[in-house]
Amino acid sequence: MRRDPGPDPSLMSALPSAMLALMDELTTTMFCIKDAAGRYVAVNPTFVLRTNQRSARHVLGRTAAELFVPELAQRYEEQDARVLSTGRPLRNELELIRAPGATPRWHLTSKLPLRHPSPDPALALPVIGLVSMSQDVGRDSVDDPAMTSLQAVVEHIDAHLAGPLRTADLAAVAGCTPDTLERRVRRVFHRSPKQLVLTARIDHARAMLADRRTPIVTIAERCGFYDQAAFSRTFARLTGLTPTQYRRRVTRR
Repeated sequence: MRRDPGPDPSLMSALPSAMLALMDELTTTMFCIKDAAGRYVAVNPTFVLRTNQRSARHVLGRTAAELFVPELAQRYEEQDARVLSTGRPLRNELELIRAPGATPRWHLTSKLPLRHPSPDPALALPVIGLVSMSQDVGRDSVDDPAMTSLQAVVEHIDAHLAGPLRTADLAAVAGCTPDTLERRVRRVFHRSPKQLVLTARIDHARAMLADRRTPIVTIAERCGFYDQAAFSRTFARLTGLTPTQYRRRVTRR
């Protein structure tokens, strides 16, 4: 893992060094750490390769706008701004990544906020940066209807989490049959459309649970569960913690 010697040491200490070393072994996944100003402070070799740069020293200290084509870099920086300002993670964002002179490739991107390490777990500290992973999902064409339709499906799910999200409705958004949608979703996300919806609901619930002011029953409703008991059972089954236990853990960090 190549690191920029200039950033705040607390930013690098937010992640175990052994985990950072493992990121160098990822051959199809881009990994990076950014500071609060959006500058890259750690990158793995795959990230360097996707930027079309000769080495990590040509990447560290720079921003997305300096490394990727403008129309895509703006999207990456908007994602960063949301994570940094809200402290909420971004998960399974289907997007194109392309550096000038390079071939665009589809990736699944997730970003998590990084906070200053604190000896007091009850103290909520500001976000000081973020960690990002973008997994290459294949060499599909930029205008491949299968990929662009999935992007529309993911956006539709995120915008309608509180309501019913049937596979037939998602297939209509994608402009294909339910069977075709099932094949496309499994190829890219390695899960069924129903599982994709459930994952989105649980991810959104985890982000909302970080705010103690929002009642759990309200979170259940906004995430599309018909009652709090059903939400609690499903959340516990998928995360290993009840919503109350999860909230207690994340709000003590």
